[in-house]
Amino acid sequence: MAARLRDLYGRLLQRHPVIVQSVQAGALMGVGDLLAQTAVERKRPSEIDLPRVGRFFGIGLCLVGPGLRLWYGALDRYVGSRGARIVIRKVALDQGVFAPIFLGNFLVVLGAMQGRNWSQIKLKMKEEYSDILFNNWKLWPAAQLVNFYFIPLHHQVLFVQTIAIFWNTYLAWKANSSTISEEKEAAP
Repeated sequence: MAARLRDLYGRLLQRHPVIVQSVQAGALMGVGDLLAQTAVERKRPSEIDLPRVGRFFGIGLCLVGPGLRLWYGALDRYVGSRGARIVIRKVALDQGVFAPIFLGNFLVVLGAMQGRNWSQIKLKMKEEYSDILFNNWKLWPAAQLVNFYFIPLHHQVLFVQTIAIFWNTYLAWKANSSTISEEKEAAP
């Protein structure tokens, strides 16, 4: 059964790489938000904010999956694919260029999807961006060394998104932290 699923996944990935990687990124981001709500925020199943899970799924589907696919393809094409020096260059570009821009875009898109206005989004960026970026640098350089050195290009998004279940849990909690405190303040 597992071999059949792996083969099916491989065929679908080969035929429709952007779609497959976008759907898997959406699903894994949704799982990360579910984990944030249940394991970190300790919500009961009846309290789970399904539109919030949907927002994370949508960001994974429309932004993360296609963005990572294009980025990893560009790195492979313009920087190269093998060798320790190439891997170091890829990680440096990924963490020095892509991560800061991508995390900023993530917070802006999520804020807009949450119905926040531009001044609220800017405030959230001011409050959270640096912390998220520094925490990103605690996890992702090592993960990307493994990813770029050992993982074939067509599986790099899956590898990153598997690790990102934990990262997405953190991002979901962090990105929704003021919403959580606002809810607590508003509660009688």
